[in-house]
Amino acid sequence: MNHLPRAILFDLDDTIVSAYSRPQAAWTAVAGELAKAIAPLTPTEAAEAITAYAQEFWSDYERHRLWRQRLVAARREIVGGALARLAAAGRPALAAETAILLADRFTAYREEQIQLFPDAHATLDALKARGVRLALVTNGAAESQRPKIERFDLAERFDHIQIEGEHGFGKPEERAYRHAMAALGVQARETCMVGDHLEWEIAAPQRLGIFAIWHDPLGEGLPADSPVKPDRIIRSLGELLD
Repeated sequence: MNHLPRAILFDLDDTIVSAYSRPQAAWTAVAGELAKAIAPLTPTEAAEAITAYAQEFWSDYERHRLWRQRLVAARREIVGGALARLAAAGRPALAAETAILLADRFTAYREEQIQLFPDAHATLDALKARGVRLALVTNGAAESQRPKIERFDLAERFDHIQIEGEHGFGKPEERAYRHAMAALGVQARETCMVGDHLEWEIAAPQRLGIFAIWHDPLGEGLPADSPVKPDRIIRSLGELLD
């Protein structure tokens, strides 16, 4: 696709706002804040265990689908499971209250760290000025996603906003993309999807004939064993205007 499409579907987290990348660094920071509470575990030890457990937890699609609208509870489940695994391996057991404290501080820390990508507003405004129809298609609960949309002045920049918790379906379900395209009055061949998740924003849209663009703001590149091949890779949203 060497020209602007009629419509672009955008993911929200880690596509328009920097939200959840580098989880181990975030867990290390939070564990460092609570070092006294988690002693004798070290912040690094706790962060590595929680990150590994979280990767396993979220890798199962059905579990992901059931828990992604309940992030606070999911994080408590993850921390509790990770600490229990450490205890089973012979490390000191921590109280359940400590696991909740750690999980809830992580939730607050992530909210504090969320910020708009620097070129997001300018890119969205330029695309809209050029007549491109725009939809925001995000998974998650309305209670967590709507505040981000309002906080970062995104509502008026989109012709259609689609939150999983408000519609009852989300990516990578086919109807999530089809519903958004119907709302914009476009077909797959006229549409791009932009996002950071290789399955939800690249592989699933491609199966419908949508041109899929992977946002890789950290410049990490595709995993060496990735079976998913984006139609295009960008480091910043402004590249969409090239």
